[in-house]
Amino acid sequence: MPAPARRASSLNPLVELFDASRPAENLLPEQLVQLYGGALSLPRYCLYANFVSSIDGVVALEGGRAPSGGIISRKSEADRFVMGLLRAFADAIVIGAGTVRAEGRRAQWTPEFIFPAAGAGFHELRRSLKRSDTPQLVIVTASGEIDPAQAALEAGALVLTTRASEDALRARLPSASRVVAISEGARLEAAGVMSALRAEGHRVILTEGGPKLFGQFVEASLVDELFLTMSPALAGRTGDQSFGLIDGVYFGRELRPAQLYSIRRGGDYLFLRYGLKAA
Repeated sequence: MPAPARRASSLNPLVELFDASRPAENLLPEQLVQLYGGALSLPRYCLYANFVSSIDGVVALEGGRAPSGGIISRKSEADRFVMGLLRAFADAIVIGAGTVRAEGRRAQWTPEFIFPAAGAGFHELRRSLKRSDTPQLVIVTASGEIDPAQAALEAGALVLTTRASEDALRARLPSASRVVAISEGARLEAAGVMSALRAEGHRVILTEGGPKLFGQFVEASLVDELFLTMSPALAGRTGDQSFGLIDGVYFGRELRPAQLYSIRRGGDYLFLRYGLKAA
């Protein structure tokens, strides 16, 4: 039997309030089942997203330049655990360059970085899923504005960019990272990003932002599921200093429907899981 997970003193298991997903098989080691408050599985091929939002719908602060997730979640241990758990399922984690800049040089996108207390359980889950030791970090940037001193780049990232930015990025970034041009034009298309990830062999793909990249994925009907933490806080809005879950895309009256899969509670926080339907 696996050793019990090391828990932060403030972390209690999540409480299941509703779950219509009911996986046919449980993929979680027992220690992660206890912390998550039940079973969890994901489709063999999927793009899923994870965000934390304030009650009033804000996911990014200070024009997207702040490390917004930790601020909005108020460094919730339960939210960090769910982040780590969702990362542990992923073949690859795809983020925009703005998210990398906002999170700072020391940030890494691995399960144990965000929640080390359950590191053993995360590794056991990845072994059972026949995943590599860590998910492949994928950074999407059209402009090429990335700090080469990022720890995540030293560890090895796949950087998707335009033909115009390719050579400069390759010259600046650590040798552990790879640069791949996926566009001849000035912008990157969501479909092109997904095609590149599939070509790399990635089947289960997590995106953690930002709102612009997520909006492009939703617009292209590429997102299968959304995991959304509702933080018990109000952020407020003024000008362009805060953003909602989607930015840069407007659907007007053609709203994109979603299906509620599950609700879990951790203290005053709610952990929601939605299935997103193609338009």
